Amino acid sequence: MTFLSPPLLRPVRLRIDWALAAAMALHLLFVATFFVILALATSQARAEEIACRGENLLATMAQDDPETMKRIKAEAAAIVNGSSLLWRIEKDGAAVSWLYGTMHTTDPRVLELGATARGAYDDAAVVVVESSQIVELERAMASLMTDPDLTMLDAGVTLEGLLSEEDFDLVETVLEERGIPMAFVSRMKPWLIFSMIAVPDCEIERRAKGIAFLDKDLATGALDSGKTLEGLETLKEQLSIVSGLPLDVQARLLADTAALSPVLDDVTATMTDLYLDGRIDMIMPFVEAATMETGELDSGAYAKFEKELIETRNKTMAERLDPILKDGGAFVAVGALHIPGKDGLVELLRSDGYTVTAVN
Repeated sequence: MTFLSPPLLRPVRLRIDWALAAAMALHLLFVATFFVILALATSQARAEEIACRGENLLATMAQDDPETMKRIKAEAAAIVNGSSLLWRIEKDGAAVSWLYGTMHTTDPRVLELGATARGAYDDAAVVVVESSQIVELERAMASLMTDPDLTMLDAGVTLEGLLSEEDFDLVETVLEERGIPMAFVSRMKPWLIFSMIAVPDCEIERRAKGIAFLDKDLATGALDSGKTLEGLETLKEQLSIVSGLPLDVQARLLADTAALSPVLDDVTATMTDLYLDGRIDMIMPFVEAATMETGELDSGAYAKFEKELIETRNKTMAERLDPILKDGGAFVAVGALHIPGKDGLVELLRSDGYTVTAVN
């Protein structure tokens, strides 16, 4: 596979829509990094300082491909509730609560909440995150690793058998660049290996040094200050969605993510900048525009997975949030992609009788 110049404007010939991979990066990155660090512990990982090297691609795209940029903006404009990270939640008889969209990253710019969001967090009696298990992530993930149905291939099934020779070699090369031997991962399900190569080097480096990603920082801070901490899901519930994806789809996702490796930093940097600008609505249109789709695999399988990953989880979150919001005084921090859209948390909470207002 080859990359054209400039990167991603007429991109690598991916065979799936990488929007799905982007969703996974935003929602399950904190799970993925555990495995990366675990893998690095068995190898000779580089010790030198690793800086984030990615560049925002939108400026170049606007100059070199204005039609694509126009389409991205049009698609973003059609997504409701996509231009704010912080939302005020009100209902008669309950104290005010807040909804905040997070990005599961250690980027210091993301960790720095704005003044209004920080005030809402500090004043809250209850902090709600996707999974309260993140405060002891290593212990929780070590326990889940004992469940082979989640993480390991069945007897007789191999990664080499799931991938073409070309894709297997590509995955092996990318793993070697990370200091992860193929022997360490050859019996793991492809989604898990995907997680190991979908995380930028700088993110791994910061977490290895003990820097918490935003959601964990908020969760541990809540406990340290005597607040009540609540979770809306278990890590097993989240992992089961990914692990339940058909193996051929997992394998294709892995191979195509490996192909994207040379420009992963740029894609991540662009998504992070959009997040910091509060433009959640532009993230998925950007990623979709930055990739090509040939539809070799069952698109229905991908659609089902994407639905489970975001839409179904949104409904579960809204249901589990209701009794918490009835008492009020909560600061709810969940992945930013759960907020926008007609099936997003804002619309679901409104349908439950809450007044939900953007705070920019």
